[in-house]
Amino acid sequence: MARSDHDLRIEAGFATETGKRPDNQDYVAVCLAPLGAGALHGVVGAVADGVGGHKGGRVAAETCVRAFMDGYYSQPETLGVARAASRALEAANRWIAWQARVDPALEGMATTFSALVLARRTASILHIGDTRVYRLGVGGFELLTRDHVLGGGEMRHVLRRAIGLEDALPVDQSSCAVAPHDRFLLCSDGVHGALRHADLRALMAERRSPQETATHIVEAALAAGDGDNATALVIDILDLPPSDESALARLFGDLPIREPPKIGESVDGFAIEERLSDGRYSILMRARDEASGAALALKFPHPRIAQDASYRLAFVREAWAAARLRSPFVGEVIELPAGRQSRLYSVMPFYAGETLEQRLRRAPELGLDEGVGIAIRLARGLAALHRCGIIHRDVKPDNVILVAGGGLRLVDLGVCRAPDLEDFALVDAPGTASYMAPELLAGAAGDEASDLYALGVSVYRMFCGAYPYGEVEPFSRPRFGRPKPLSARRPDLPAWLDAALRRAVAVDPRERYGDVLEFAFELENGAARMPPPPRPAPLYARNPLLFWQGLSLALTVLLAISLMRR
Repeated sequence: MARSDHDLRIEAGFATETGKRPDNQDYVAVCLAPLGAGALHGVVGAVADGVGGHKGGRVAAETCVRAFMDGYYSQPETLGVARAASRALEAANRWIAWQARVDPALEGMATTFSALVLARRTASILHIGDTRVYRLGVGGFELLTRDHVLGGGEMRHVLRRAIGLEDALPVDQSSCAVAPHDRFLLCSDGVHGALRHADLRALMAERRSPQETATHIVEAALAAGDGDNATALVIDILDLPPSDESALARLFGDLPIREPPKIGESVDGFAIEERLSDGRYSILMRARDEASGAALALKFPHPRIAQDASYRLAFVREAWAAARLRSPFVGEVIELPAGRQSRLYSVMPFYAGETLEQRLRRAPELGLDEGVGIAIRLARGLAALHRCGIIHRDVKPDNVILVAGGGLRLVDLGVCRAPDLEDFALVDAPGTASYMAPELLAGAAGDEASDLYALGVSVYRMFCGAYPYGEVEPFSRPRFGRPKPLSARRPDLPAWLDAALRRAVAVDPRERYGDVLEFAFELENGAARMPPPPRPAPLYARNPLLFWQGLSLALTVLLAISLMRR
């Protein structure tokens, strides 16, 4: 079985035999993701060995491998290999542990598990139990996992950890760089328990095809062992992507950067109707799909950045990340069918409205209810990014679109950060100085806490038009003291909002909220706790003397009128 996907070329083969046991409780699989889908997820190989002496050992082994692979490839590519793989395995573990408790036919079922994920130039390993992963490379033949057993001798068969034994999953995770011609072996204890390390090394070093090697290893284990199930999976690395080439650049190919189209021209079936903005690095055009009639926005990079690899990568990164997000509060990027795009640009729905920055520049000031509503929607959009492992790094009112009808879209992911994607070296730190957390200005890469800080600064400025620590000049190194209270600028706003913003923009990240949703929760509950506007007290309560004087006057007038009519 061979495969080439985005320059990662592998060949794999496996074998599994029951031996003298009544059934085979091992399960082995290798998954080559469909071309174009999960391109950054890479190739997955896994071996599992159902725990003997329990019901459902084979069910546990097969379920674990299949659920892990299905779950891994269904995770957003933005999460990166380590986080996506952990999520998938944790979900498989929870399901197996639950079934082992509630289904009498599967009572106590559990399994060992070892997986190898090959993505770009890295091998990632997840392991629990006593299945094993080996590598044969320039450094020799090495064991990459450790057995989770009680000890040597007779105790070497007693597992300390396995999938399904408990809800919490203490899994070993590691990664290593790979090179062309590296060879990996994943096997069950029926193999490594029967063959010595030197025997396995000799069989792997014969350099037969992976299928032949796996077959010979299993046959040798059955001949030398006690008849236990024996399983081996062999994967050869034939070729790797170039080390100096971005994964995103490979995905988007060599689309050229050309002069932006003029109004009235057509680009790949999109009729250009209006120029919406002309920025330093890109031009935004309103267009209409000539086939569907849909109103769209097309973003073209400026030709002057064509030779700047960093800014080209930023443009591609934004399109890639936004196309993989689904949130009503984040700007969408539409992926085009293969072959339609003749140049580099990105396609988005056209959001009719204005930026939050434009709203702040006109009267009147935002009131409490309107401002809190915007802040909560913006926090939810940022939370959607964080769930996918993406750090925005440039949250500010200019990157928030207030859509007509009350919607909101957080846009501009050009300097976002995502796991397993090469960050790019810019002369200055990514972001806008006045919204950057102190740790970003000190050189940190950015995380959820720094995004929360930028959100807090944006909300603070949204209510009062100023910055909590004053405006920060680019390339400066400001000293952060105490933020100016919001109440000093907007005494009409409640104290709870002032306190929430002080915590969101705390200088020390540890003093901020745990995440943006906690901040949103505080805003929602603060607004809910607001007492209703006080009703004016009656005149009798406010000024009893004036009340009785007025009443006496009214009675006197009525009495005079009555006497005049007689």
